Amino acid sequence: MRLTSPGHVFFAVTMIALGVVGAVTGSFTPTWSGVSRGVPAREALAYLCALVSLACGVGLLLPQTAVVASRVLLAYLLIWLLVVRTAWIVRAPTGLNPWWSLGDTAVMLAAAWVLFVRFDDARERQRFRFATGDSGLRIARLLYGLAMIPFGVAHFINLKDTADVVPAWLPWHTAWASMTGAAFIAAGVAVLFGVYPRLAASLSALQMGLFTLLVWAPVVVAGPNAFQWSEFLDSWALTAGAWVVADSYRAARAPGVDRSRFTAT
Repeated sequence: MRLTSPGHVFFAVTMIALGVVGAVTGSFTPTWSGVSRGVPAREALAYLCALVSLACGVGLLLPQTAVVASRVLLAYLLIWLLVVRTAWIVRAPTGLNPWWSLGDTAVMLAAAWVLFVRFDDARERQRFRFATGDSGLRIARLLYGLAMIPFGVAHFINLKDTADVVPAWLPWHTAWASMTGAAFIAAGVAVLFGVYPRLAASLSALQMGLFTLLVWAPVVVAGPNAFQWSEFLDSWALTAGAWVVADSYRAARAPGVDRSRFTAT
């Protein structure tokens, strides 16, 4: 077993960074947000999320532990999506943040699912046929496509706020905010319906990467407040997850894994 792609490495390093930040601050990083303040042992849960992030990130970089790490991360993110994110939507079904956060977790879950498929073995393919091979990749890509839609909608609902973070050296801030929102929605639809899905996934990953570099990185260098620091971490993590999903359309594979499960569709 070896590192399968640059996206795999970047995603693993990102999980390590999220774990370190969570452990140092004792709080939930954006990937793990959404836990109500009244939840018992909330602080302990924050440290558990940090530990899972750190351990799985390190595990994904080591050939001996990549298989286990991908399984653990997939299971933890799936539980988080079904329990924490769903509960937040039930509490505030008309709010924007719960739906954005659901998409946030869906992107990370999609990336973890792609890695799980890359590292599965014959026994897992037999026992969990729906979650491995082509079926597993379809689920991962479906999650990713669905996640892009609330991201795009958020740009239009918060059009002024989105325009305000467009770098000052760019003209037509509102137009950029609208175009990037439309691009997210278009990418989501394209991935869902298989219309140039590899291009759509790659361009959406590039767009998130550019947000991280052009919008949030300068803010972090200038000295961010808590919200801006959180947005930078979120954008960074989403870029990493999107990169892994985009890589899933390429024929690259880990040794011993059937190449046909990674061909573009």
